[in-house]
Amino acid sequence: MELFSTKGLNPEIVKMVRNDVLFQKMPSSLLGESNAKTIKGEKVGVLTGILYLAPADTIGAKFNLCPYAGVAGCKTGCLNTAGRGAFDSVQKARIRKTLMYFQYHDQFMATLARDIERLQRKAAKQGKILAVRLNGTSDIQWEKEHFFYNGKKTIFDVFPRVQFYDYTKIPRRTVPSNYHLTFSYSGVTEYARVVDKQLRHDSNVNLAVVFSGKLPTHFMNREVINGDENDVRFNDPTSVIVGLTAKGKAKTDTSDFVVAGV
Repeated sequence: MELFSTKGLNPEIVKMVRNDVLFQKMPSSLLGESNAKTIKGEKVGVLTGILYLAPADTIGAKFNLCPYAGVAGCKTGCLNTAGRGAFDSVQKARIRKTLMYFQYHDQFMATLARDIERLQRKAAKQGKILAVRLNGTSDIQWEKEHFFYNGKKTIFDVFPRVQFYDYTKIPRRTVPSNYHLTFSYSGVTEYARVVDKQLRHDSNVNLAVVFSGKLPTHFMNREVINGDENDVRFNDPTSVIVGLTAKGKAKTDTSDFVVAGV
């Protein structure tokens, strides 16, 4: 009997799930710590755990974890293909976690909570602040994700002293005080009204912009800071552009998701 249902999955994912032994068991852990930018964060006293899932509709049209990926044009240049994400074993691990999220949600959330508890202990031993990024390669509205863990709560209720943060393309989100969001910009014309909607909702929100070439000093009449120095976005000043250099397939993106640098 198959552990994961293959109903609604793309044909290549069905084949993978049925033939690879990896999909015969559940992930025992969900959060990763080895990321080039988060390692830089440790130098400023922040230990970071990141959840990487299969983005957009990678596994099937009905399983879209990035609802604005199409209009923003960021599928091709997705960070999912950058760094270690380019390796097949990494992609399989992300797909398995995603299937667990959709098909065994309560177990997924309980595993996530145990992971955060583990990292809390580790951060305390190291004298660091714990930060958790839940959307490493997805765009889930976690403030709406409830699970029964000491009562019906969100992950932010369960861990009120943990600093959560994310990048998002979903406008007008209202999140708890321990969840910091940086809004992701795209140069695609059809996405401009989404950006406008977010700026009307919060005119001081920081905008993350992916640039080709070198980062400019200013963009949209805002100062550009170097977002590649670390991933500690909750320490950024407000009303700035978080400049990110194109990585992975984004280096050859032609959708206008990537903005021309200098």
